[in-house]
Amino acid sequence: MIELLHIPMAGAAGQIDVYSGVSRMAGKLWGSLHRAEGGSKTAVVVVHPSSNFLGHYLLAPLAERGVDAVGLTTRYLGNDSTLLMENCVLDIGAAVAFLRERGYERIALVGNSGGGGLVALYQSQAESPSVRHTPAGDPPDLTAATLPPVDALIELMAHPGRAIVYTEWLDPAIVDEHDPWRRDPSVDLFDERNGPPYTPEFLTRFRTAQLDRNRRITAWVRETLAGLAENPAGVRDLPFVVHGTGAEPRFLDLTMEPTGRAPGTMWGPAAQANLMPASLGHHTSLRSWLSQWSIDESHCAGPYHLARTSVPTLVLYGTADQACFPSHARSLFDAVPHENKELRAVEGGTHYLQGQPGLVAQVADAVVDWVRPA
Repeated sequence: MIELLHIPMAGAAGQIDVYSGVSRMAGKLWGSLHRAEGGSKTAVVVVHPSSNFLGHYLLAPLAERGVDAVGLTTRYLGNDSTLLMENCVLDIGAAVAFLRERGYERIALVGNSGGGGLVALYQSQAESPSVRHTPAGDPPDLTAATLPPVDALIELMAHPGRAIVYTEWLDPAIVDEHDPWRRDPSVDLFDERNGPPYTPEFLTRFRTAQLDRNRRITAWVRETLAGLAENPAGVRDLPFVVHGTGAEPRFLDLTMEPTGRAPGTMWGPAAQANLMPASLGHHTSLRSWLSQWSIDESHCAGPYHLARTSVPTLVLYGTADQACFPSHARSLFDAVPHENKELRAVEGGTHYLQGQPGLVAQVADAVVDWVRPA
C-alpha cells in the first residue's frame, strides 16, 4: 500500500526561498510511504536535498522485505537555486517527528548521493546541536529546532557533501565568470595536451586552482552581500550563474582510483555535462552559495558531522559509480567514531542502479538487515 504523506513544514517564517506561492501557502513537505504487509514499527526514510525521491527505486523493495519505506522530499523539490542546507535539516526533523507521532519505534535515514552529507549533518545536529544560523547569518537556529535523533544511518552511493564534491567538479580553467569560453589552458581538463592520463603535477595544479576558484566566488558573494546590506529597497539576495561544474578528472582518466565505471558522467560526456544547464549547481543565489556550495563556509561536510554521531552507520558504494567514488565512501566510513559501522561494496553498481534489479535487491537486503533491531 502506498500513501502520500502531508508533513507540516517547520521554520518557513514567511521567507520566500521557494518560487511557488502555492507551495509556500501549503506549508507541506511530501513523502511517499510504502507500507509493508502486516505493518511495521520500523521506517526507512530516503532523502536528498532537492531530488524527487517519491518514486525512489528502494521504496517498494524495502516494503516487500517487511519495513515501511518513505521517499522524502524537502521544500526545495526539483530546484536547489535558493537551497539552504539548514532548512533541509529542519525538513528532515519535521518528517522524523511526524513518523515518531505515528508510532514508529525505529527510524533510519538513507542519504543517497547528495543526501549523504545531509543525513550526517542532520544526525549531528540532532545529537549535539551546534549550528545557530546559516553561513550568511540567517535563521534557522538548529540548536533551538525540533530534531529527533534517528536510530541508524545508511550512506548509499553518497559523496561527503555538496560543497566538497562541487569543488572537486568545478572547472578551474574558466577565468571569466561571465564567459565559459575564456580559459586557462594550463588547468584545462579538456585540453588534450594535458591528458588523460593526467600527470601528478597537473592534478596538483588543477586541484589547487579548483579551490582558488571556489574561494574567489565566495569572496565575491561576501562582497556582494555586504553591498546589499545597504540596499534601500531591502533586496537581500541575488541569483547568479556558475559555469563549468563537471570538470572532475576521474570522469576522463580511469587510471585514477580505478573502478568498473565507464568514462563520462551521469549526464553524458564530461565536456558537455560541464556546461549543461541541467547538471550540477549552475544556478544559485548568494545566500544559497554560502550554505550549499562554498567549500569553506558550508556546514554540510559529511565526514565532520559523522564524527559527531553515535548511531550504527552502513556505507554502501557502487564499484561502477561515475559520480561517487570509493574514496568518498571511505572518507565517510573512516569518520564514524565508533565500531558499529560497515563499509560494503556493491560490485558493478552504478550510481542509481538503473537496469540492475539484482543489485537493487542486494542493497534492499543490506538496508533491511542493518535496520532490524538486534
